[in-house]
Amino acid sequence: MGSDQCISLVDAGANMTVDKLVENIHWIQQSCFKIQGSKYKIYTDPVSITANDQADIILITHPHGDHYSPSDIDKLVTSKTILIAPAECNYTGTVGKRVILIPGQAYMAFGSVRIEAVPAYNINKTQFHPKSNNWVGYVVKMNGVTFYQAGDTERVPEMKNITTDIAMLSLGQTYTFDNVNDAAEAAKDVKAKVAIPMHFGLYEGTAADATTFKGLLESSMKVVIKTKGE
Repeated sequence: MGSDQCISLVDAGANMTVDKLVENIHWIQQSCFKIQGSKYKIYTDPVSITANDQADIILITHPHGDHYSPSDIDKLVTSKTILIAPAECNYTGTVGKRVILIPGQAYMAFGSVRIEAVPAYNINKTQFHPKSNNWVGYVVKMNGVTFYQAGDTERVPEMKNITTDIAMLSLGQTYTFDNVNDAAEAAKDVKAKVAIPMHFGLYEGTAADATTFKGLLESSMKVVIKTKGE
């Protein structure tokens, strides 16, 4: 992924096609994406930021170091940046606004980008991401397109309440989904049109897992495997 990293959004005033938004999504590593838009730029779980850039919105899913990196946030924030995160991610730098969300709560950023926090937790490996911590994934709607960044989670029942165009799902099986099949079934649970695998190739999960994920879903939806650091 070149110079700027993570997730950035799109112009609030014009609708986009799903395919166009998918094209604009770039992956750095773990849960860090960039979707470059014409008006608003949103970063999720920014890590490994190497370029000078400015974020309009930053979304943090939980406080683990590969998702919450204050030093990387420092590289992106301005006096207008909206930082949305669970309470434990107590970033002390200067931002335009800090918003704390728990699962089920939503926030309308800049009057046009709807951001809803949804549950992200382990059912089996509860020592890593307990439900009681209220850590989150995000469902973001803008420009007529919805995307879901799942955060670190297993296949939880609340996923069946989500409807999204694009689903970004973890393939690391040590801390998140129990296996690649669960991740693929989660993509169906949220009724995605396009699935993008994430959270593999660093501490857990492999490129082969991404290929398997794509094969499991090829009859159900489009799967786009992004190149890490593209």
